[in-house]
Amino acid sequence: MDKAAERGEGNTKEETDRNGLGRIENAAGWPGAGFIPPVIYHGTGGMANDAEQLVIAPTSETPIGTVVFVHGLGQLRESWMPTVERLAERLPGVRWVLPQAPNRPVTYNEGRYRPSWFDIANLPPCDCYDETGIAASVASIESLMLSEIHDGTESSKVVLVGFSQGAALCLMVALTTLHDLGGVASLSGWIPRQSRQTMIQMEPNLPVFWGHGNSDHEVPLHVAEECVSFLRDTLDLPDERLVFKTYEGLEHTVSEAEMDDLADWLLRVLA
Repeated sequence: MDKAAERGEGNTKEETDRNGLGRIENAAGWPGAGFIPPVIYHGTGGMANDAEQLVIAPTSETPIGTVVFVHGLGQLRESWMPTVERLAERLPGVRWVLPQAPNRPVTYNEGRYRPSWFDIANLPPCDCYDETGIAASVASIESLMLSEIHDGTESSKVVLVGFSQGAALCLMVALTTLHDLGGVASLSGWIPRQSRQTMIQMEPNLPVFWGHGNSDHEVPLHVAEECVSFLRDTLDLPDERLVFKTYEGLEHTVSEAEMDDLADWLLRVLA
């Protein structure tokens, strides 16, 4: 029996092998830190959950900002709650907002419906580019950011954090928005090539955290290295603005060490 089936996720081995990002992204907790495997959602259309945002309010009397945490392909936002709750313990002044991707057919998953921010046909790097889906998801995250700003949070105190496809979306938003954000963090993510010309025109200069495992077979490390080179060499992002960390033996998931590094970075950029 394959591991997904052993966990009761309902995937056959054939489906598990084909799921790619939707399969591997089933790992949002920290090993040894109250890990709960995320739910992989299999639906027929519409939203995978209600349109309201999932929010963790700050527990400190002195709020320091908002972190928008964006899940990956095939996941529900609730899947990341164990991880975000651990981060919230380190950052009691942060308001955490977890949006949910719509449930849509994914070409890479042979048209099966998955929570997905945009369609993909192949694992990155690839030439596929779902312009319509990306535009809608970018607008959704921008709208969420605006809501936080209108509620009184300075744009410089809003940070985007995403995992895998969610990281790609966060990077596309943060590196093209007209708002001066506090930063963007990519966990096992990538920057779609077709989105880069707009980034070049915008000349972004915000703090970036990039964490990636050196054993990631879904979004290989060389993809991350090429993206970081784009940030440094093409966008001229200064070294003091860019934190690039790799993690020995880490596959397409997150680790306790990576989350500790992320928490430290968030404390700095939101200080």
